Amino acid sequence: MSPFDIIKTARLTEKGSVQSDLFNRYTLVADRRATKIQIRKAVEELFKVTVTEVRTMHVAGKKRRQRTHQAGVSPAWKKAIVTLKKGDQIVLT
Repeated sequence: MSPFDIIKTARLTEKGSVQSDLFNRYTLVADRRATKIQIRKAVEELFKVTVTEVRTMHVAGKKRRQRTHQAGVSPAWKKAIVTLKKGDQIVLT
């Protein structure tokens, strides 16, 4: 898989922005089949930074309903919290 297939997007949340300021951690959406080593290499290649730690978790899809009686399901995804070396930074705007 290419780095663009492994790293889907970044999650910009209030909690994530606090983590990036205080602990130099960034939350990314990764491919569900990707391993921690693949995520590390993809982040280092895409953003030209040094990764010190990768934590991953599977987020289950939730039932959603919008103006109908039939419920749909939001897709499941894999969350990767990446810690960078002190001094490195990813600009997310």
